[in-house]
Amino acid sequence: MNSNPFTILPLNASLLANLTTLGYGRMTTIQDRSLPYVLEGRDLIAQAKTGSGKTAVFGLGILHRLDPARFAVQGLVLCPTRELADQVAGELRRLARAEGNIKVLSLTGGSPLRPQAASLEHGAHIVVGTPGRIRDHLGRGTLDLTHLHTLVLDEADRMTDMGFYDEIAGIVRACPSRRQTLLFSATYPDDIRQATSGFLNNPAEVIVESQHAGDQIEQRFYEVGFDERDAGVGRLLRHFRPVSALVFCNTKAHCRELAGELRAQGFSALALHGDLEQRERDEILVLFANRSCSVLVATDVAARGLDIANLAAVIIADVSRDAEVHVHRVGRTGRAGESGLALTLCAPNEKKWVGLIEDYQNSSVRWHALDELDPGNAERVPAAMVTLCIMGGRKDKLRPGDVVGALTGDVGLLKEQVGKINVTESMTYVALDRQVADQAYGRVTAGSTPGREVGTFKGRRFRMRLIEV
Repeated sequence: MNSNPFTILPLNASLLANLTTLGYGRMTTIQDRSLPYVLEGRDLIAQAKTGSGKTAVFGLGILHRLDPARFAVQGLVLCPTRELADQVAGELRRLARAEGNIKVLSLTGGSPLRPQAASLEHGAHIVVGTPGRIRDHLGRGTLDLTHLHTLVLDEADRMTDMGFYDEIAGIVRACPSRRQTLLFSATYPDDIRQATSGFLNNPAEVIVESQHAGDQIEQRFYEVGFDERDAGVGRLLRHFRPVSALVFCNTKAHCRELAGELRAQGFSALALHGDLEQRERDEILVLFANRSCSVLVATDVAARGLDIANLAAVIIADVSRDAEVHVHRVGRTGRAGESGLALTLCAPNEKKWVGLIEDYQNSSVRWHALDELDPGNAERVPAAMVTLCIMGGRKDKLRPGDVVGALTGDVGLLKEQVGKINVTESMTYVALDRQVADQAYGRVTAGSTPGREVGTFKGRRFRMRLIEV
């Protein structure tokens, strides 16, 4: 079990004190086994599932060697998706907040190049980005890796699956030869091992079992007829009533169909799939993370890099033909020591795939009958929060404290009625308690022209809208 405390590591006192403040008590398995190599300066190949604590491994490794006085890019983290890059950058900022003025910059697609280039001109210590966008900046000469000491390939298997190998190879060539390279991957098949062998120098290898603790995540399987799947998802949601649930489908078409069916049943549900524009994806993820949407229906590709804290349940509407994919789906819940619930619906023709899952897990699955579940009532099941969207963000110098101050001061809300606040470059999303959201919106936009509602924050007026799923 995770036994060793972080205090046994040769980290400076401010880093250790910050870890305590952040609630990092004892190391997870991947941290315990990897950090000694990383802090020695060794290259590393680490196999571990998402949510195992690997961000702290490479984050502490970068910060341990980083010189805050040198305003140059010293750490580079490559991630497969914009969502994961943003999450990693946020966690690195938390880990670095006791180390003085350390700048962590996120460079991903879906955002204009010019503002990113301007940010790079002002300097950054750590860059987190997607391979395509990092290559763009290298090609334009806006990113200088001359002083880089640590390169991280996060979810390397996903990046190669998504066709990023050539971009990664080009980025590696632009890095100094004398550097530390840390590769993290949920799987590490022979083809990826061979393709990435030239990126690393005598790496240490750490493999953390990808299976999930049986007492941490409860897995239940339900057999359904071919036409009962969507209704079965609704029945599971009404019986178990998870605060938030991620529902997996095998196709984009089923995602759209199931999300629509769940909304018709009264659930606050949204679909996340590859056909959405980046802006739509970003907004959906914000709504799900801040509890304004309680059910997210997604494909595996769309959910890559998605890391929602305290996810109560995973529902697998379509059984995957790949047992390892099933394990990764299940692993979205039950993180950081929390208990989780994984519910799988299986049509008769999918039982052969369940057999592969049993072989992979080396244990029989537990079958249950849908008829045993309480069907619940047919009332609407709204999400706990509603999101206030303000058309202003970091470029307007808008900060979470400005928003909280206005809502608790001028509008009269209690702090407990204001939830998570996400400030992006040009937008700010604020979760409000559903019970007071309409009243608060009316107060903050009082005197506005209908259809062009504005509110005042930090002495400035911003357009806004209320998003209710």
